[in-house]
Amino acid sequence: MDHLDEWFPYDSYRPNQRQMLEVVAARAKKGGIVMIDAPTGSGKSSAVAALLSERGSRKVIIAVRTISQLTTFIRELSLIKKKKPALKFSFLVGKSNLCPLGGEGDVYRRCEGVKGLTTSLMRERAEQGSLVPALDPVIKKQVARIDHDHPMICPYFINSRIYLKAEGGALKMAPSPPLRLKADRVLLPGVQPQQLTELCGEICPYETMLYAAQKADVIVLNYYHLFDDMVREQLYQSIGVEASDVLLLIDEAHNCGEVLQDVQSVRLEEPSLEQAAHELLLLKRTIKGVEAVHHLIPRIKDYMQGLKSSLETEDWFDPGIFERIILKGSLYGSLSEIVEELMTISERIRESNIRAGEFKETAIERLNAFMFRLEQSASDTSYLTVYKKDEDSIFLEVRNIDPGPKMRELGGSHYSCTMISGTLSPVTSYRKYYFGDTDVTLCSLPNSFPKKNRRILCARDITTSFSQRQDKGNTQNIVDYIGVFTKLPGNLAVYFPSYQILDQYAARVVSGISKKKVFIEPKDAKDANIALNEFMALPAMNKSGIIFAVCGGKWSEGLDYRGDLLSGALVIGLPLAPFNRPRRMVIDYFRHKFGEEGEFICYTLPAINRAQQALGRVIRTPEDRGVLVFGEKRFLEQKVIRGLPAWIREEIIECDLNEFREMMSHWRL
Repeated sequence: MDHLDEWFPYDSYRPNQRQMLEVVAARAKKGGIVMIDAPTGSGKSSAVAALLSERGSRKVIIAVRTISQLTTFIRELSLIKKKKPALKFSFLVGKSNLCPLGGEGDVYRRCEGVKGLTTSLMRERAEQGSLVPALDPVIKKQVARIDHDHPMICPYFINSRIYLKAEGGALKMAPSPPLRLKADRVLLPGVQPQQLTELCGEICPYETMLYAAQKADVIVLNYYHLFDDMVREQLYQSIGVEASDVLLLIDEAHNCGEVLQDVQSVRLEEPSLEQAAHELLLLKRTIKGVEAVHHLIPRIKDYMQGLKSSLETEDWFDPGIFERIILKGSLYGSLSEIVEELMTISERIRESNIRAGEFKETAIERLNAFMFRLEQSASDTSYLTVYKKDEDSIFLEVRNIDPGPKMRELGGSHYSCTMISGTLSPVTSYRKYYFGDTDVTLCSLPNSFPKKNRRILCARDITTSFSQRQDKGNTQNIVDYIGVFTKLPGNLAVYFPSYQILDQYAARVVSGISKKKVFIEPKDAKDANIALNEFMALPAMNKSGIIFAVCGGKWSEGLDYRGDLLSGALVIGLPLAPFNRPRRMVIDYFRHKFGEEGEFICYTLPAINRAQQALGRVIRTPEDRGVLVFGEKRFLEQKVIRGLPAWIREEIIECDLNEFREMMSHWRL
């Protein structure tokens, strides 16, 4: 562990920080998986220094969910580079906000298609002796004629490549000198993702990042690059690395389950089904088998229409009944035959569209993806078939409910896998959820911030449990708790389990708030960002506000309210997911897998985490002061409170409304 001090970029360690980093370094040296639950202020980002101290020739890859988290690690690596000037690090962000090429459709699909056509053209010209595509007169004419709404070739990729003649006269594509120069610039400290497009100019920004990543010791990338199997495999191939030679660090690891489930789930929506029918109709004369598939669409539509009469807004649908209905009277004997036919049709359409410069995903491809996953779910109990509807629409979904198999595969394929989060408690439960009985090193740290700067309270006389929601006394108590809380100085936040409950209480309390500006979380992301920026600007003007938001929403996770930006947070209720038949089936699945703890892991633990994330916005530095309030008596129940970190369990003060009012009257920032 002597190497650790050489890589650690600060003058001294925070309390318990070296212990944490030694655990990370040990796993980096020997290989394996480590999970770390470390509250805000523990210095988690320095885990990268521990990995570097034992990496040898291996590459370090850091996966983050947001740009702000990416920036945190870039800043940490810049400090390490001051001690270790030879260190090279880079980043990879998604193409959506980077690609300077115009056009419609999914940017990744468009890039794949345009790149393929561009490569064919460049190779053809290289075989005629033109080894620098950007200087070739034929290619230059093609570039001048580009339709920017429907581009067929990419000038940025052309400028990023040259051809070399290998031994024996064979042609080899290589990065162009301008791309190499830009990549070297990206490897220097100070370059941020938002500067990349301007920095690269006429060179492809994504190709620049990829080339920089090949030369880097450390790569910081977003979750999408890691958790999508196809994207990860293509990326690792592009940068010339095997997973077994990678030290993987996953930040905000409590999010992994939800992200992996989303990646593996597939929906079929009514508009998409209508579009698929239209596409199939146009292809009847040109592709064999299309008419037989087209006859299935009305049966699927009828099935979905029948589900609309259900009283439930979300429920399980029987895949066996679905299969029997669509097969009846068709030319197919099984769902697998339909999937095989759809795959053939989809591939032909995809190839034809790419040749024509059309890069949008077709509805037929989406139908194919749904049918494939539906067939897979018949033999895989980690998938659940559900429908969800509102007044106007309905969709079917094959939903992944267990990220464990994919997480074990991901963690086990890398030389080492370090997972860190400020809310990975209890870490033993997360280990079981993600890795089952796999050998995992666990580390849980106490809160190192001064206790005197925070007050943690839990109300014992209010609840949002379904059985009490109509109780007038309980409702009035909740209103009174919020009323007392709003009198505290500074910016404040009140979080609710759902938008419905938020609206219910906001309607009753907002009119009584006179000294703070009130912000209610909008459902539109753009409006939410504008309102949040206004809220965070208030302290600088000697003003204060209060936000009413939803746990797990846009204002409750991944935000850094440092200093006086947030002085207190109140979580009303235990933010459990709605309880319905699909939820019961998920609980049954995990009970079968983990016994009695299964329900806690899949149902209660995510709710506890959402509450912790919301309250965790308040205390972000050792100097911050604030009040954290659990406005729900169920947090005092043993089956719930055991899911809170040890430092919260030790400090939490149980109170009723009168005691809460008394304690808040004495609190000062």
